[in-house]
Parts: sequence; structure tokens; C-alpha cells
Amino acid sequence: MESALDLLRQTVTSPWVYLLIFGLTAVDAFFPMVPGEAAVITASVLAAGGNPDLAVVIAAAAFGALAGDHVSYAIGRGGGANRLARLPAESRRRAGSEWARRAVDRRGGLILTTARYVPGGRTAITLTMGAVRYPRRAFLLFDTIAALSWALYCGLLGYFGGLAFERDPLRGILAGVGLSVAVTLLIEAARWLRVRAKRRAAARVKRGPFLYRRR
Repeated sequence: MESALDLLRQTVTSPWVYLLIFGLTAVDAFFPMVPGEAAVITASVLAAGGNPDLAVVIAAAAFGALAGDHVSYAIGRGGGANRLARLPAESRRRAGSEWARRAVDRRGGLILTTARYVPGGRTAITLTMGAVRYPRRAFLLFDTIAALSWALYCGLLGYFGGLAFERDPLRGILAGVGLSVAVTLLIEAARWLRVRAKRRAAARVKRGPFLYRRR
């Protein structure tokens, strides 16, 4: 375990780590299986010891997320979101695409900012914004806010985790990643409960006239 931690520390303290963080967060924006968020938190935990530089880690993560979101936006403009719409009706990717279309129609830039914290949701939103030709300047503005706030969130989460577990960085990494997962699950649970409440309200509205006529 100690040798693995030493290897991780050597990797993260290398000057190349900033380029690695940029690449991982960029790819994570349009391919959510890549652990971009975990990489930022890990580097930030070790930054509590002085190396790597926390400010550069956050900057690399923000620029990577911004670049990746624009790749996803470009894919959407090229028809990527339309291909998602042709997926089977019961698939999760189809459901995510339809949710993104409704969200963009209602809230536009605000949903782009908040979706950055929802794995998979941010990809669906950026693809959809490209597909519906959301204005590039507005997309750049809101996405810059989203990418910077997300990078700060991950960086500070990892950094304070590193301070709390200064003598055991591995626990700091696990604590930071665990807290990030917990926040994501809470956001998803809140969104699911809100959607469920809306569906129940819509069902009651539909049943209301029928029950009234039967009386």
C-alpha cells in the first residue's frame, strides 16, 4: 500500500500532472466513464503538502472541462444529439437526452451551470445545446462559470481533505472522492423526487375531470 501511495505521489507531483488533469477532465466532459473528477480531487489532496500547486490544478481542471464541453457541443451541432434521440425508448441515454432537451428549453444557461455536477447530465446538456444551436457566446459564458465553479469545488474538496488527513493522504483521497459521490447522489435524489412529484401532480390533474364527471 505504501509503495502504491509513493508511486501515486511521484506521478501527481510530476510537472506532467497538469497536462494529465487537463486531458482527463476534457475527455470526461463527453465520455463520463473517465475519472476526471477523481483525478482533480487526488491531486488536490496531495497539494495540501505543497506539491502539486493547487491553483494550477484548479486552472488545468477548469480549462479541461471547458474544452471538453465545447467538444461535446460541437458533436451535438454535428448531429450527435439526434443520434441519441434514435436510441431505444427505454434506454437511459435516450431518457437523458429527452430530459436535457426539456431542461434547455426551460432554463438554458442555468441548467448548463448546474448540470456540470451531474455525471452524464452535463454530457446530455452540452450535446443538446449544440443540437438546438444554442448561441455560442452564451454557451461560452455559462460554461466558463460552470467549469470554474466545478474545478474550485473539486480542488477545495480535495485540499481540505488533504489537510484533515495530512498524515494519511490515502484517507484524504477516499474522503474527498466519497464526499463528492455523496453530493452527486443527493443532487440526483433531489432531481428524482422533483420529477416524481411533478408526475404525480400531472396525474392528479388528469384524473380530476374524470372523477368529477363520474360524480
